[in-house]
Amino acid sequence: MTKVSYYTAEGLKKLRDELDNLRDVERPRASNAIAEARDKGDLSENAEYDAAKEAQGMLELKIAKLEEVLANARLIDESQLDLSKILVHSTVKIKNQANGMEMKYKLVAQSEADLKTGKISVDSPIGRGLLGKQQGEVAEIQVPSGILKFDILEISRD
Repeated sequence: MTKVSYYTAEGLKKLRDELDNLRDVERPRASNAIAEARDKGDLSENAEYDAAKEAQGMLELKIAKLEEVLANARLIDESQLDLSKILVHSTVKIKNQANGMEMKYKLVAQSEADLKTGKISVDSPIGRGLLGKQQGEVAEIQVPSGILKFDILEISRD
């Protein structure tokens, strides 16, 4: 079963750019490394050749995985998001009941997650726990250290 992921236009472009770089820059570089190692003599005792072949295999695996992600990626129209509940690409302002700290997060696909910019994955424990909640509700989220309770203060699209 393939997993459909929803992306912003920016996130989808970033994935496509990465795939283009792997195909157009890294793949030829890996082929050149193999050719150079092959020119150095006996392949049965050539560690450089073995390393280059292994690196090429890892690169091809990465390309295949990225192609699969892109094949199952869907562009989400953020202007059509339902703001009555938390969904993928919702921006949510929450308050930790334990310490009173307020945080603002945007829920995004795993590959777009970046905590430094306030983007958390919908597949993370907090992301999963927030999905479907409405403003004014309390989200009780199981994390490795126990249960965290968050007040849902605001849901927006920014």
